[in-house]
Amino acid sequence: MFTVYTKENVRELIDKLKKRADNSNDDIERSVKTILENVKVNGDKALLEYSEKFDKVKISSLRLSEEAKAEAIAKVPEELKRTIEKAAENIYAFHEKQKQQSWIDNRDGKIMGQRVLPLRRVGLYVPGGTAAYPSSVLMNAIPAKVAGVESIVMVTPPKEDGINPAVIYAAQVAGVTDIITVGGAQAVAAMAYGTETVEQVDKIVGPGNIFVATAKRLVFGTVDIDMFAGPSEVLVIADDKADPAYVAADFMSQAEHDPMAASVLVTTSAEMVDKVRDEIEKQLKTLSRDEIIVRSLTAYGSAVIVDTLDDAAKISDKIAPEHLELMVENPFELLGKVRNAGSVFLGANSPEPLGDYFAGPNHVLPTNGTARFSSALSTDSFVKKSSYLYYSADALKASADDIIRFAEAEGLTAHANSIKVRKNKV
Repeated sequence: MFTVYTKENVRELIDKLKKRADNSNDDIERSVKTILENVKVNGDKALLEYSEKFDKVKISSLRLSEEAKAEAIAKVPEELKRTIEKAAENIYAFHEKQKQQSWIDNRDGKIMGQRVLPLRRVGLYVPGGTAAYPSSVLMNAIPAKVAGVESIVMVTPPKEDGINPAVIYAAQVAGVTDIITVGGAQAVAAMAYGTETVEQVDKIVGPGNIFVATAKRLVFGTVDIDMFAGPSEVLVIADDKADPAYVAADFMSQAEHDPMAASVLVTTSAEMVDKVRDEIEKQLKTLSRDEIIVRSLTAYGSAVIVDTLDDAAKISDKIAPEHLELMVENPFELLGKVRNAGSVFLGANSPEPLGDYFAGPNHVLPTNGTARFSSALSTDSFVKKSSYLYYSADALKASADDIIRFAEAEGLTAHANSIKVRKNKV
């Protein structure tokens, strides 16, 4: 059910994984541009029309009322509420440790510093249907709340039978201040440009289909976005002591997301590959999303056989996976040898779903090799940093000749003159 590679031909695997992100579509982009422009010009009217056209729901108000929120929350089982609350506590605790402080340096007539300021308003996109995940609400909204964001608006498509109650409860726990029942590219447009009901945001975060992803890409620059997300992946490095049942289970937990999801095993044991394959066939019979799993593993399920764990670490760094599981005897030793991964899961008892739902680190991670240069969603994602400086007259005079020399070397005489007129008055 998956393809086996060696370190000699692993380049073929890397190229295959990267091609998953090539989902550009000219027709979709044209449609999205039309939607963006319509919402920009016609505001709420366009949103209501698109809800009826695309979601087959006729709504009178875009904003979810407090009464509707309360009715939905009452439907959430108490045990699930407690689970959401426990997960939220863990996520809050982890992200609190990421907070940065402003700083100031004052010496020799020079005052310089950096201000770390939260964004004022953030928009969170939450898909509808089977992809309505309360865990994603927590992971996207809580870092913003910890960073000090004043206003968090959540948009999600309207449904005849109402929005997923667990999503609404997660939004309440995470500090979402407003819920707007609109989805698709039109929801991204509303947050990016503002309408009569939806105030413009500074940043848009959250997952969505290709229309939502295209809209986020097109409005980037008018507002900030979280990332250009591609298909998801897990890479498991396993030695000969790893439990093949665990590896197989984690392969399928990733594969059930999407037929484009990739599960990769890098192992020093050729026998491990056969054992994992057998375990997949055994466990697959008990799982509800077996068709998606089979499609995913057939297309992108892979195993790479290597000589040493050092080789495994090097291959992992070339792939730069979203999720990296180190299912080896000494995972902390191997951790020091890997550099490129969105999040690293250490040992047999730290599977990727632990991070998806509960432990605290964020599950919004760089995908498709972008972990080479980018990071998980964090409190840093919701702040901006601005510098400031003050020089006394004596401090400026002491530096004047160097600044003038630099400016004149670049041919910018007006820059030099700005310093000269002050130097001559001191």
